[in-house]
Amino acid sequence: MQYFLNEEEQMLVDVAREIAQKKIKPVREKYDEEGTFPWDIVKELAQADLCGVYIPEQYGGVGKGIMGLVLVTEELCKVDGSIALALAATALGTLPILVGGNEAQKSKYLPDIASGKKLAAFGLTEPSAGSDATAMKTTAVKDGDYYVLNGTKCFITNAGEAETYTVFAKTNPSRGARGISCFIVEKGTPGFTFGKKENKMGIRSSVTRELIFDNCRVHKDNLLGKEGHGLMVAQATLDGSRPGVASQALGIAAGALEEAVKYARTRVQFGQPISSFQGIQHMLADMATKVEAARCLVYQVARMIDDNNSKPENERVRTSKESAMAKLFASETAMQVTTDAVQIFGGYGYCKEYPVEKMMRDAKITTLYEGTSQIQKNEIALNLIKEYASVK
Repeated sequence: MQYFLNEEEQMLVDVAREIAQKKIKPVREKYDEEGTFPWDIVKELAQADLCGVYIPEQYGGVGKGIMGLVLVTEELCKVDGSIALALAATALGTLPILVGGNEAQKSKYLPDIASGKKLAAFGLTEPSAGSDATAMKTTAVKDGDYYVLNGTKCFITNAGEAETYTVFAKTNPSRGARGISCFIVEKGTPGFTFGKKENKMGIRSSVTRELIFDNCRVHKDNLLGKEGHGLMVAQATLDGSRPGVASQALGIAAGALEEAVKYARTRVQFGQPISSFQGIQHMLADMATKVEAARCLVYQVARMIDDNNSKPENERVRTSKESAMAKLFASETAMQVTTDAVQIFGGYGYCKEYPVEKMMRDAKITTLYEGTSQIQKNEIALNLIKEYASVK
């Protein structure tokens, strides 16, 4: 299908595809088995100027916004949905600085992230605060020119490998959601350590750890926005980042579809390729239709966000509903398409000799992080009801 990418966007796709095929594909099994972080691939992405694809040019990035991030992530994830997370999770950790940071903070932190010199991570989830982020227990108490952070974050992608962390904590617990603030915390800050590395079902080359804060002193200059504005920063971040998760899911689904078609054309049963059987044909047709539908939705939402961000701040609108739609549909599509791909492969699809079992394992996380599918439905429904309530 024609998506009318401009020359620069097509170039991003071509560069990402070359890295995926030549650099990632030969080592994806190794990284999955070992569960090690793909620093060599990060260096390749940095050399190709892909680490800053979404960061404005004035801060050393490529300036292609969320659409650029979506295109690159999708292409990388067609081959491996795990290794690409080094880039995608850094984008998630960087977006709070882009949406809530002042000029000094952006100038200090964004150039090193754009160049690939440093990675970032996003610290919101806690053991007792997953879908309900407002239940977080991490606190930040003002002490002169510093805030003292105490608490634990869990399931943090890039934790331990990243240098820059955007962390949410309660500066005024009595105010509930309005008492949450966001801080930039640098790796190596006294009182900031990392917990155990999670042993995950999928995305195994992506590192997931706890962030532990024990009287960690963070200077007031590292407060993003104003005190009490943390939840707004988080919401704006997720509005921009969920299409990134959707593009990860889209890439995994597209990769699984390609593998399934190739296998169906060469696998012979009853004296003919299984692609000649109507049952298989119908499965492939459903898979292809869902992938294209997901791509249409993800691309449109990414362009909508970039267009929104190009407007003066007082003219911008929330894109929560559309971002949630993209993530919901693409992630559920990825789970269905990868499951069907394993089915088409039969017993071979269940074996690590073929890539579709890994694709199915990697796909599952896209229905869970940055808000479960059920949370996306809540977001969509609430915004939909508000829209209709405002119609007179």
